[in-house]
Amino acid sequence: MARTTTYTQVLALPAADIWRVLGDPQRLPEWNPAVASVVMHGPATAGTTGDIVPRGRLLGPVHQRSADPFVLTTVTPERELTLEQDTPMGRMQLTWTLTSTGAGTELTQRLTFTGLSASAVRAVIGTLIETDARVCFARLATLAGITPAENALTAVIAGGSGALGRHIAADLVCRGQRVVILTRRHDPELPFPQREWDGRTVGDWADALRNPGPTAVVNLAGKLVDVRPTAENVDELRRSRVEPTRALVAAASALDAPVDYWIQASTTAIWSDAGETRCTETTPLPVGAAALPQMTGVAAAWEAAFDGAKAHQQTVLRTSIVLDPQAPALKRLCQLTRAGLGGRIGDGKQWFSWIHIEDWLAIVRAALGLDDEVQLPDGILVAATDFPVRNRDLMTTLRRHLHRPPAPPTPKPLLAVGAVLLRTDAALGLTGRHATSAVLHDAGFRFRYPTLDDALSDLLPN
Repeated sequence: MARTTTYTQVLALPAADIWRVLGDPQRLPEWNPAVASVVMHGPATAGTTGDIVPRGRLLGPVHQRSADPFVLTTVTPERELTLEQDTPMGRMQLTWTLTSTGAGTELTQRLTFTGLSASAVRAVIGTLIETDARVCFARLATLAGITPAENALTAVIAGGSGALGRHIAADLVCRGQRVVILTRRHDPELPFPQREWDGRTVGDWADALRNPGPTAVVNLAGKLVDVRPTAENVDELRRSRVEPTRALVAAASALDAPVDYWIQASTTAIWSDAGETRCTETTPLPVGAAALPQMTGVAAAWEAAFDGAKAHQQTVLRTSIVLDPQAPALKRLCQLTRAGLGGRIGDGKQWFSWIHIEDWLAIVRAALGLDDEVQLPDGILVAATDFPVRNRDLMTTLRRHLHRPPAPPTPKPLLAVGAVLLRTDAALGLTGRHATSAVLHDAGFRFRYPTLDDALSDLLPN
């Protein structure tokens, strides 16, 4: 059975510039660090063979000794490059396609595994090749000579080394904008300018907010919420968000003029367990016992720390679950489903609000003034599709896409025990929110992946 995944990214470059790098397979290790080396046995034309070695202390040497050479099956300059290689009881096909668009060139990477070993080989080789695919495209764009225009936006991203931050940084670089990542520890693997900060105080990093062109702050800083909801952990979740936000607000207040754009991250979990309430931007927050400390208690303080921020355009982005193959949420759901635990949780009636990573990035671009067709107002903005689903429907759809049979439900007591063992919060599975955006609808925003079927068809191997 074939297993195919596709990644697409717009690069603000003509196809000819991209092809100068992409069309030479021996340069693949320069922009995809999962590949240790590529040696061609002749010119890059259809029918030429070569050797590719993946990175890895064990995988690399084993592959180098046992794998057959790959062959270039399609080489159409400035349009398509395909290499194929036999795998144990199967075959791998890796294709890059270039399509000219008004914004430059759309690069599509399609990876297909066929044969009896397709699933197993994909789990090893495919995952390696596709790790941080968008960041790889940003490396490719840089090698191809992408240069920001004089009036390009500079986005200063706090929490930019996290999963969503890397997506934003890579997407903006590919589109000809500038980025600077604020991080507690410099990551030499990231191909973006980085400034170290402590996430609490104003320091030299604040110079990143002074730029000749338009400047944006994108504040995503905060610990992952996948922890036990102890008082200590909840306090740490809150501080990891409030302290960086206060530092950014203080740094911006010292500028001669406001920054142009500010995206302040928040979450739809601010409504805790909303039951059957239809939450939009104007829905009041829960109070009293309904306001869970690890949800409303963290998110409300996070948003409050943003008060007084000095920016011309301000967006408080209440994001739902972002569906992305490398994000923790979808990874865990897929792991449980593949392990035969893909049944509904509890009664399965809790709402699951979500958004595809591509739609989330499109909303971010619009909030940064980079979409001429969508003008967003100041204030709270819910980043969620128009079609939330209940937990029971989520799990049914996920099982279908992963080709798994029906599974028994997970009772609440069992989930509580499992949460203790996994050091996570059972409320993440038992609570839910029906969250959608009235603001995006009024602004004319169109979702590329409006339904769960649309999203999973794109994100999961098919």
